[in-house]
Amino acid sequence: MRPQDVAVLFKILLLDNTAWQSKELAQALYLSPTEISFSLKRCQYARLLGGPDYQVARRTFLEFLLHGLAVVFPTQPGAHVRGLPTAHSAAPLREQFVAEQVYVWPDAESEHWGSAIEPLYPRAPQAAKADSKLYELLALADALRVGRPRERKLAGELLREFTCPVHV
Repeated sequence: MRPQDVAVLFKILLLDNTAWQSKELAQALYLSPTEISFSLKRCQYARLLGGPDYQVARRTFLEFLLHGLAVVFPTQPGAHVRGLPTAHSAAPLREQFVAEQVYVWPDAESEHWGSAIEPLYPRAPQAAKADSKLYELLALADALRVGRPRERKLAGELLREFTCPVHV
């Protein structure tokens, strides 16, 4: 797996069973069509996608997020930079926690300052700016990667609600 595979799976889930094409995923995630093709193959190999219509294996994906994401794609806060808030510093966790340390993805166009967190993939901030729901999911993923126990717990609960809703 590669980090952008997580974003690809999030985006497929956000499309909520509507028909999609690889080129649409590529545009939405600021990835090349080739990167999307390889990502889909890796996700199938990892049993996170199945069938001819690329259905996300929701429970398997959730288990990966909760128990594997921070191990496979770790990160640590870095220098103080201008950037786009992430983890507990972004919605939907921002309202739940009073944090002394703000985490951001480096982004020269942003007005926020904080400790740099490497995004899951280089163009994640661009994709997040274009899609607020994707932004929330990527921020929750970062909370799992760098958050403290309470932040990770709430992020996990919110990701569980998204990936495995009751009606599924």
